[in-house]
Amino acid sequence: MQKVQQNNRISRVVNDSFIMPDKAERLRLFGSVDPIQGDKPVRKEEMQDLQNSKNDFLFGLQQVGIDQVKYPLDVISAKDPVRLSSIGTFRLTTSLDRESKGINMSRLMEQLQHSRGEGLSDRIPDLVALTQRMAEQMNQAKAELKVTYPWFYERTAPVTGLSGLNHSLATVHVIWEAGKSPVLRTGLHIQITTLCPCSKEISEYSAHNQRGSLRIQVQANPGDALPGYWKEELLNVAESNASSCLYPILKRPDEKRVTERAYENPRFVEDIVRLVAADLYEKHWVNKFKVDCKNEESIHQHDAVARIVYDKSR
Repeated sequence: MQKVQQNNRISRVVNDSFIMPDKAERLRLFGSVDPIQGDKPVRKEEMQDLQNSKNDFLFGLQQVGIDQVKYPLDVISAKDPVRLSSIGTFRLTTSLDRESKGINMSRLMEQLQHSRGEGLSDRIPDLVALTQRMAEQMNQAKAELKVTYPWFYERTAPVTGLSGLNHSLATVHVIWEAGKSPVLRTGLHIQITTLCPCSKEISEYSAHNQRGSLRIQVQANPGDALPGYWKEELLNVAESNASSCLYPILKRPDEKRVTERAYENPRFVEDIVRLVAADLYEKHWVNKFKVDCKNEESIHQHDAVARIVYDKSR
């Protein structure tokens, strides 16, 4: 391979089979053009800020902002690991008054980065503080934050004690409004085992079971704080009412115990949502709740579903 002299400002590399254009020519070949020297300002102070325009823009907005933002988040837990770096998927929005054209959305990312510098975690005070700063930075009366993230926790097998990590999907939703107490909503998506009571009743032996998907969403009483370990409480509510919880590692003695436990605790999908609802009703810090259960049926092509929505203040 050898270098050939520049011809018409284009240097080429030659090998035995073809001539390769240099990088600049290749980019031009595929559509790149030279920068155009414009006359618009390049300094921020001289640029027009359309988003901060003031006029009568017909309607105020309840929410405007950014969604599907992936960002590091420390997850705090009473279970091992007690602190684990995870990834949250954030939705960050503020209100927008009728007289303002728009918001500076980059400020939302600036506040998220600021919180990360202070050690952003899934603790409710951290997320409330971030939501409040978003509203104040945008000069708006209201802001909302919603973040969903995987929560990993250690689970030991019931007989051998072998441990591994399970995970559930946690969600925190904060609504901050000037002059009012924050509205706090949390949720947990948990997988469980359910064994069919009807199958157990009519069969000479055994019973079919399936993996259940349980979603719990709760809202705190107005002005009340959520308990620090709300995730653990919701996990216990879910698993204590299932036929069995799931385990990352099971040896034969463990599998025997889990199978027999499920047989001793048969549950319809209707049973699951009612039992979970009963536990949530007894928790003083829960004001409203929604419980969804879906069983991926093992003897049907369809799923079985059930839902309860309840407001204790009504």
